[in-house]
Amino acid sequence: MPDEKQSRTKTAPSDPALDALAQSHGIAPTRPEPDGTEVPVSDETKRKLLAALNVDIEAEKLDGSGCFLPDFLRDAPVWGISVQLYELQSPRNWGIGDFADLSELCAMAGDWGADFVGLNPLHAPFLADPARCSPYEPSNKRWLNPLYIAVDRLEEWTGSEEDIDAIAALRSADLVDYRKVADLKMTVLRRYWQDWRGGNIKTSLLDASKFEQFELAGGESLRLHALFEVISAEQVRTGGSAGWRNWPEELQDPQNAAVREFAQSRLSETEFYIWLQWIAHLQLEEAAQAARHAGLRIGLYLDLAVGEALDGSATWSERDVYVASASVGGPPDPWAITGQDWRLAAYLPNRIADGELSPYRSMIDSAMRYAGAIRIDHAAALSRLFLVPFDGTPADGAYVDYPKADLIKVLQEASHAHRSIVIGEDLGNLPEGLKEDLQDANILSYRIFSYEKDDDGFIPAEDYPELALACVSTHDHQTLEGWWKGADVQARIDHDLVPAALAQKDLDLRKQERREICELLESAGFKAPDPQELKLDSQELDRFIIDLHTLLAQSPSLLFSVRLADLTKEPQPTNIPGTSTSHPNWRTRLSVTLDDLDELPLVQDVTDALRRVRPKSF
Repeated sequence: MPDEKQSRTKTAPSDPALDALAQSHGIAPTRPEPDGTEVPVSDETKRKLLAALNVDIEAEKLDGSGCFLPDFLRDAPVWGISVQLYELQSPRNWGIGDFADLSELCAMAGDWGADFVGLNPLHAPFLADPARCSPYEPSNKRWLNPLYIAVDRLEEWTGSEEDIDAIAALRSADLVDYRKVADLKMTVLRRYWQDWRGGNIKTSLLDASKFEQFELAGGESLRLHALFEVISAEQVRTGGSAGWRNWPEELQDPQNAAVREFAQSRLSETEFYIWLQWIAHLQLEEAAQAARHAGLRIGLYLDLAVGEALDGSATWSERDVYVASASVGGPPDPWAITGQDWRLAAYLPNRIADGELSPYRSMIDSAMRYAGAIRIDHAAALSRLFLVPFDGTPADGAYVDYPKADLIKVLQEASHAHRSIVIGEDLGNLPEGLKEDLQDANILSYRIFSYEKDDDGFIPAEDYPELALACVSTHDHQTLEGWWKGADVQARIDHDLVPAALAQKDLDLRKQERREICELLESAGFKAPDPQELKLDSQELDRFIIDLHTLLAQSPSLLFSVRLADLTKEPQPTNIPGTSTSHPNWRTRLSVTLDDLDELPLVQDVTDALRRVRPKSF
């Protein structure tokens, strides 16, 4: 008969991820025997003790080889919905999708069988200049957009007849009118805040002591962001600019005596903007909780912009960590032959990951506190950025290296601390070796169908990488219907983004791509539409959308995202890259309300297909 201790030794735990999780919660890997020897603690014991410590093992198991990946992804890939939050229409919102709409969408997504809801960046904008509405040019990435506050969900809020009429007008518009939305919401919220602060509103949810805790935790970053909003609003009110680079010189540096004097005279107003951040935080937390309650195992999936506005709150309050006189852009390429200057501020390479709580870690933490997944926009920035001098053009720009190893380490540490998946938008001109580095760090690749091609045409779904998020289209693309018609190419022509000769080549290429996509569908057993037909009838288009989503969902990629605008077949794109005033970027609203989504046959058919292809495993 074998020695008992030898038998126990042979059955030692073989799951290093479970072992790491147990140790992270203080569970010793061995226990003593009477003779003084140490015996490994079994997997079963670790699981029982973790459960006793209220640890969700499946959601929180560590993977020590890189960024966090939840254990359920080892069993089966999952899918989710992506949407621009502002584009949601509902019978109760104020002309812009809000956090209450998000909670409702999460509940619906849970019923559909999804595991996440992906969103545009929710970063703080210029409240004093709401027409600057691109979520990818925020004023400050560490703080939230108060325009997403669902005012009607505040306890004891009652609207005046004038408020109700203004809300109805905003709600009926086809486009988000950011100026009118901001004017109304800020007026109503300020009135509510004054009543709350004066003790006229008693609520169990908005406890003053919790507000003070939030304010204290936000520290100087929060105070300066709020102070920026106060100065910005004052400057706009008197005919000036919302951005600090055009302010009077004495106000351009928060350390100046004039700024300190101004701050002392506006303590109450500064508190209002801090309060706005608190309310936004509470409602986004509530949406994240709604996602968990709906069974979305990943929950919210938040997008992070690559940079911030050159004249926003972040660069004003922490200018010592930003590049001073150059902005982020891109070199010439086939889609922008003169290059691009995105007019975004970049962190200094020698400061971005500096310190125990680096600027980069602070920014990542601010998103991961709500999110089960984040997407790093322009993941090339982990290794390098193309910087354009303020007084030059993209032709005068150059690539500047960033501390890739340090930034990836920050992502890994934050990812495990928050149990959050990391996705890197690894498209375009990438530094050599970056894709491999991201893969080694468990950072998911970002695979958009129209870009996944080789010399033989579109790549079969089975050849997509496992460590990836796959999707049909994104906010920078036409919906699938628009792609089929070549509306994206026509838009580049209409907005003078490409020369006529290049545009004609693109139109010819699209004809070839339609043939290739039909061949791909037929090879997988689907009935493809006629590639010669530029305009598909409604039934053919629906079948095409269902089949392509079904096909791509069969890929081994861990995550698959379906864009809500594809299911509502929106005629206008969310954003046309390279345009600013000639197209209403970031303003289009969905043509179907939240209440009607469940009744839309295409939504039912696509989500039914995704449940079959990617069923939840528990």
